[in-house]
Amino acid sequence: MSLFEYRLDAPKQNFYDITAQIREAACKSGVTDGIAVVYCPHTTAGITINENADPDVVRDLLFALDKTFPDRPEFRHGEGNSAAHLKASAIGSSVTVIVEGGRLVLGTWQGVYFTEFDPPRSRKFYVKVLAHCSTR
Repeated sequence: MSLFEYRLDAPKQNFYDITAQIREAACKSGVTDGIAVVYCPHTTAGITINENADPDVVRDLLFALDKTFPDRPEFRHGEGNSAAHLKASAIGSSVTVIVEGGRLVLGTWQGVYFTEFDPPRSRKFYVKVLAHCSTR
């Protein structure tokens, strides 16, 4: 089992492609068959898997999240970032990716993203790579 910590500067609200870091963690772990859990320890950011071939997908996702979770004068949270908390809760704080033959099992167009909703921030995320244990 291996735990890897990564840092990310997030100057704006965006989906930051972290697939390369997840691949690096899987490779460095030496695990050939298992899972990689990617976790974000922040309440206004998240982790998701989505298309990484067409940048318009990210633009569309950000547009839809802004429309779905707009900043509202009725929000009472003192920091003024309730919309960021809502977006992060909708996205989620972790994903799990299968590792098979030492490689991530992702679809042709899939990438792993760190999502920032309360910029600018200096963030971190963790990757825990776990080996498959056979009971046979």
